[in-house]
Amino acid sequence: MPLSPLSPSVGRGLNLFRTLKGVVALSVTMSLLLVCNLLQIISALCLPISRALVRVLNRWIGGFWWTTCDLLALWWGVDIPIEGSSLPQKENVMVIANHQAMTDINTLFRLARQQGRIGDLKWFVKDIIKYIPGVGWGMIFLDCIFLKRDWKRDKERLYKQLSRFQEEQIPIWTLSFVEGTRIRPHKHEASIEYAQAQGIEHLEHLLLPRTKGFCLTLDALRGHLDAVYDTTIGYVDGVPSLWQWCRGDVRKVALHVRRFPISELPNDEEELKDWLKVRWREKDELLSYFYTHGVWPQS
Repeated sequence: MPLSPLSPSVGRGLNLFRTLKGVVALSVTMSLLLVCNLLQIISALCLPISRALVRVLNRWIGGFWWTTCDLLALWWGVDIPIEGSSLPQKENVMVIANHQAMTDINTLFRLARQQGRIGDLKWFVKDIIKYIPGVGWGMIFLDCIFLKRDWKRDKERLYKQLSRFQEEQIPIWTLSFVEGTRIRPHKHEASIEYAQAQGIEHLEHLLLPRTKGFCLTLDALRGHLDAVYDTTIGYVDGVPSLWQWCRGDVRKVALHVRRFPISELPNDEEELKDWLKVRWREKDELLSYFYTHGVWPQS
């Protein structure tokens, strides 16, 4: 079953102190975000001169804001130990992850910053988000990938945008929650029912992965990517809300990463779908071990 939510902190004094921390964190990040949006709009004036220059400017702007978010989490005491494969620097990669909360995004900031690629993040996000001032507007300038959740409408546009990354050799760290949504008890139950209807084994801690977008991404970017990073996010004391993260209620999030070179992934689409499904079953076993023992298994 999905992990329970993080319990609220107790104690009036502690609550007041952490609420003040949360207000500071939100005030700083939201104010900076609006400034970053303004700088991004100004950067568009450089489009007639050089599209590459605009990308460089926005890489710095996006990286600055995301780094600020992660540094605040670090200063608030959020420990994110990263275990698993040894990761080379300067790789173009696709990062896939399980999805439990909005704070999964904050957790992955730490990994991208460790690898020096935080300005190159390209998220797969719902199309409606691009209309939201701040985060949504910023993602437009950063070439993030907006999806309408209608495969017929998304497929051609998605392939065209991804192919452009390869054609123009744009540095990329594309991140995808391939379950398609955050896990919730009712969604997990629906995933179990679907697995039973298909005659396959269900997953205990995850939703079944959606394979179409993953396969299309690999097909469009295969000549541009170096590897796929399979990341597993394990919350230690329960799944936090974004507000709890901003307050500093979260003490530790464990992150496990497995690196798979693109050259080792199958080319055939059906085989690639099976490859992803196997990874998700392995991820489910990883989480079972982690929730039982409090650590990742040693390979």
